[in-house]
Amino acid sequence: MIEEPPRLILNDTRNRPSADQIAAFQNVPTGFVVDAMFGKGALDGAIAPIGFGRDITCVAAGPALTADNRPSDIMGTLAALNFMQEGDVLVASFGGFQGCAAGGDRVAAMIKNCGGAGFVTDGPMRDYAGVVEVGLPCWCTGLSPNSPYVTGPSSVGTLVEIGGKSVATGDMIVADRDGVVVVPFAQIDEVISRLDGVREAELALDAQLADGLKFPEGIAKLIEGDDVRYTKG
Repeated sequence: MIEEPPRLILNDTRNRPSADQIAAFQNVPTGFVVDAMFGKGALDGAIAPIGFGRDITCVAAGPALTADNRPSDIMGTLAALNFMQEGDVLVASFGGFQGCAAGGDRVAAMIKNCGGAGFVTDGPMRDYAGVVEVGLPCWCTGLSPNSPYVTGPSSVGTLVEIGGKSVATGDMIVADRDGVVVVPFAQIDEVISRLDGVREAELALDAQLADGLKFPEGIAKLIEGDDVRYTKG
């Protein structure tokens, strides 16, 4: 017989980036962060900003506070509110369940009242107009008016699986209209050290595009080289 789990598990150990580390990711496009991680780090593209194309700021960068919910339940999300620090991004796993909302305008309002910088979930949300009015940047898989339960079991501060990635409390979350990127806590300084190089390369390419660049120099050299085979028909 399987032993019944506790309704709520709390991880009382927590990594947290320094103020300087958090500041280093503010106003940095997700594409830059991914490039600094050699093309990796983004959650599944199904997790998208709820206000895409609307008058809502879809930018957030802060430490992850994780909540692991079973499908259709948000006990972990609500319990996590008690442990939020200023600037946290609440990352709530919903088991990828799409049958009901993983949060709505009231959850968004409570996160904002706790000083949170954003909300990320792999389930839908509800109360679209209210979420937009609250103004908290939120990323989810879509919309559903169906209500969730608050029964558990769930956990706060534990490792969660969401959008094809493992996310731990203390990882850096960088999110904008393009999606959500996770920087593992142990790699934060390494990624920061590469950001200036990525930014310089992007600015240099922007200047070339403004001057009329039509295709990358490397592709031109490849076409003109010996490692090309032409065919007919």
